[in-house]
Amino acid sequence: MSGGDENRGGMGADEIRWQQLNNVVNDSVSLESHSCDVNGIIPDEPFEIDKKLLIDPTQLLVGPKIGEGAHGKVYKGRYRPHSGQFVAIKVLNGGCTPEEKARLEGRFAREINMMTKVKHENLVKFIGACKDPFMVIATELLPGMSLRKYLTSTRPRRLDLHVAVNYALDIARAMECLHANGIIHRDLKPDNLLLTENQKNVKLIDFGLAREESVTEMMTAETGTYRWMAPELYSTVTLRRGEKKHYTNKVDVYSFGIVLWELLTNRMPFEGMSNLQAAYAAAFKQARPDLSEDMPPELVSLMQSCWVEDPKMRPSFAQIIQTLSEFLLTLAPPSPEPTDAAGASPSCMEASMSSSSARAGGKLSFLRQMFTTKKAGSKP
Repeated sequence: MSGGDENRGGMGADEIRWQQLNNVVNDSVSLESHSCDVNGIIPDEPFEIDKKLLIDPTQLLVGPKIGEGAHGKVYKGRYRPHSGQFVAIKVLNGGCTPEEKARLEGRFAREINMMTKVKHENLVKFIGACKDPFMVIATELLPGMSLRKYLTSTRPRRLDLHVAVNYALDIARAMECLHANGIIHRDLKPDNLLLTENQKNVKLIDFGLAREESVTEMMTAETGTYRWMAPELYSTVTLRRGEKKHYTNKVDVYSFGIVLWELLTNRMPFEGMSNLQAAYAAAFKQARPDLSEDMPPELVSLMQSCWVEDPKMRPSFAQIIQTLSEFLLTLAPPSPEPTDAAGASPSCMEASMSSSSARAGGKLSFLRQMFTTKKAGSKP
């Protein structure tokens, strides 16, 4: 869910106790037409939520809205008011019909199961959940903004190359943890990545579309956000509503390649296209974001391997981490830079990119060698 505080002031008088949450939910968390999945008729398999994961709803204080998505809204709040622990409170849509309610309850239970199954410093921390009177998930509250908002605020300047690569490493480590536990995120994009308060690290959020890899054959196509979606999520023949399609965790690798490109360029992928136009171009015309000559060749090879058409040729996140780590070691230490009024370092990457490009004739990274070998081996 993308951030977007629409309330003024701090917690104080704006705090709403759980008993009054009905006023907020009735106004803002109704099941609108866009809140239904494009394949909404497919019910999720229901499963129970461990009672140990449930928290007392009366211990939650709900404050200003800080985010909104297709499946619910997020509020800043506090858990156990006397301890002063701030949390992000995600209130999910409840559905209008018995079928919708059953499906959304399944999604809610699945998201909780995913979040509690994995723990990593680059994954947002799960605090607890409530089933009644509303479906709620409480997680740690990160004071920093989303990666999308941060990039937008610094345009047209590009991130320092060290910063960009370190962010990419954080994302890759979070994704490696998910994949190691058999989880496909399916919605990797800058909106679902939050910066820590010091803006030095990134954490992955929103497991609303995540799925266990063991059930990929039951997953529906066209999930996630179009601009970052892997082409195999589409079909040359339009799928009927709810029709199923098989794909693997390599859909996340494709999305990572697009995010890495954004980190390096600080531009929107497929500029000038609508979301659907971008998806069509990627799926049916094999279009990809443009690669400039000043980009480090190692990172160019990495991006190309991530968004290659054949999912089997894409690297694993363990290989991505190795490549990024090796590349980071080749960079000269960053020079101390003054900070602007917002506390962020000026994001000038051109000099670092030029220096890195001069090493084009040097040793290639592990992943570049692997990708070249695979590509050569695939020729008849």
